[in-house]
Amino acid sequence: MPSYIPSLLLALLLGFSVVAAAAPLQPRDADFASVRTRLDRDRSGKKGDPPDKYFHESTFHPHYDGRFADRELSYRERQAHLTALMQTYLSTMNDIGAETWIMHGSLLGWWWNRKIMPWDSDIDVQISERSMHYLADYYNMTIHHYKLPGLPDGRDYMLEVNPHYKNGSIADHLNMIDARWVDTETGLFIDITTLRRNATAEAEGKKGSMMCKDNHHYYFDDVFPLRESVFENTPVKIPYAYSELLVEEYGEQALTDTSFENHVFNQDRMEWIPIVEPPEPVLPPHYNFKGDSPAVKKPKLRMPPKISDLGSS
Repeated sequence: MPSYIPSLLLALLLGFSVVAAAAPLQPRDADFASVRTRLDRDRSGKKGDPPDKYFHESTFHPHYDGRFADRELSYRERQAHLTALMQTYLSTMNDIGAETWIMHGSLLGWWWNRKIMPWDSDIDVQISERSMHYLADYYNMTIHHYKLPGLPDGRDYMLEVNPHYKNGSIADHLNMIDARWVDTETGLFIDITTLRRNATAEAEGKKGSMMCKDNHHYYFDDVFPLRESVFENTPVKIPYAYSELLVEEYGEQALTDTSFENHVFNQDRMEWIPIVEPPEPVLPPHYNFKGDSPAVKKPKLRMPPKISDLGSS
């Protein structure tokens, strides 16, 4: 694993700043020209997507943002960058006071060894409805800079909120993801979905019903109160009934089967080991990691308030 990925939170947090202002939400995407970094052209699937879809995944892989990525990372590279992506997200949300927790495959990785499963290429988190509104009001399109060990220039991460987040209906299937935390160097991202009250189910007498736009349904007591733990050597929150939620989503065997996705779980090392080392991806002919253009200069503006400073609502 590359040496610049920290093993401890304190090693990661050598520097943090917000260098772009929160932008008013508009019912359109942030196009390539407005967020351009090192690439010479857009590799997102925007042209082939329906017009009402906000987030556009890359043309070469659904777990990369084509505004920032032009290739898939290798197995080891991806693990390292996903670790930094997770650590920086959790650190940022903790610093500003947003209520968020890991779910789905990321929670399953936590169950096994408190780490992202090595075959995963994405990360899933949920967030409370109040915190989602807060991020949209104060942090949409902000760039968060981390000075990571081994990277003299650091790394920028972007928080982008889908303006369709206000529509909580599962019928809005093109916009199930409410926000993303994006690595602007590799194009990897974290999907952020909002946990909402399920008014329809509550009207039918199912008190405490909750839901996300991706059609996952819960009860309030399944999730809250959140438990505190550690994930990728970083403080994290997990849902209260984590084991029951994992069994419901993946089945009991997911918590006990030590062979999956061409990996075996080594109990002594507490680590998923590939049966055969995954092949390295072939770089495209155009690939130039140093970049095709100068970085976009972002204005440095005031820090938005913490959620705790806003009072209750």
